[in-house]
Amino acid sequence: QIQLVESGGGLAQAGGSLTLSCVASGNIEMFNAMSWYRQAPGKERELAATMIDDEGAKYADSVKGRFTISRDNAKRTVRLQMNNLKPEDTGVYYCAAEFIGMVGYWGQGTQVTVST
Repeated sequence: QIQLVESGGGLAQAGGSLTLSCVASGNIEMFNAMSWYRQAPGKERELAATMIDDEGAKYADSVKGRFTISRDNAKRTVRLQMNNLKPEDTGVYYCAAEFIGMVGYWGQGTQVTVST
């Protein structure tokens, strides 16, 4: 059993930046992908960014060029650097550990609110 704990959410102004961190309680090397999902109020959860072994980083079109995902297996940490934030980035952000396209573990989520 692995726990994923997110931090770094909060309130930001449009155009500002936030960095989300996800720390795992155990080894994450077994997961071929570590991802950040987000869920806006009244909407379904969607993939924002993922770091896949041998493929690198992939992003939703809505965040491409603004968000950067990074993964440090030694520190059991995944980060999401979010720049030029927009009000539509508001939502709960979840860290996920995936294996062959299936989410094995979710974090509890961290709220991001972007004001105009």
